Amino acid sequence: MEISFHATTICAVRKNGKAAIAGDGQVTMGQNVIMKQHAKKVRRLYRGQILAGFAGSVGDAITLFEKFEAKLEEHQGNLQRAAVELVKEWRTDQMLRKLEALMIVMDKDGMLLISGNGEIIEPDDDIIAIGSGGNFALSAARALKRHAELDAKEIAEASLKIAAEICVYTNDNIIVEEL
Repeated sequence: MEISFHATTICAVRKNGKAAIAGDGQVTMGQNVIMKQHAKKVRRLYRGQILAGFAGSVGDAITLFEKFEAKLEEHQGNLQRAAVELVKEWRTDQMLRKLEALMIVMDKDGMLLISGNGEIIEPDDDIIAIGSGGNFALSAARALKRHAELDAKEIAEASLKIAAEICVYTNDNIIVEEL
């Protein structure tokens, strides 16, 4: 019997030269059991210059964080080059190909969504959200960015709080990292 885990909501926002990424803390087993309330799904990479968040299996995400950080080291912190090289390896390596996760990565100049399907997406509006409550957080972030006088960190955090009010797989134990 395979048990599915719903493991997150991540929202990243850039505004007025600031960048922030927020993640909730909930890991849900199946449809109705909260396994963990304080998971840390966002982190700093490459000497604190890169922010990253993941949605998907924790083991898969940790593997991808490690691979991505190695690519960042190899390419002197170049976010786009490291992302391209990670996706190449993710799609061609037999073990990595089985990993199920999405990542948002960002530095002071850009942000990307990275998937194992070979997708590297740079958003048009400096907002990306992934995970079970991702669409709720994305909608909230877009509205807040357009109509509220909040900075990137405040928008990312408020968007997660709104998603937590709607999505049963998202809680309000939020961790925010900012550049």
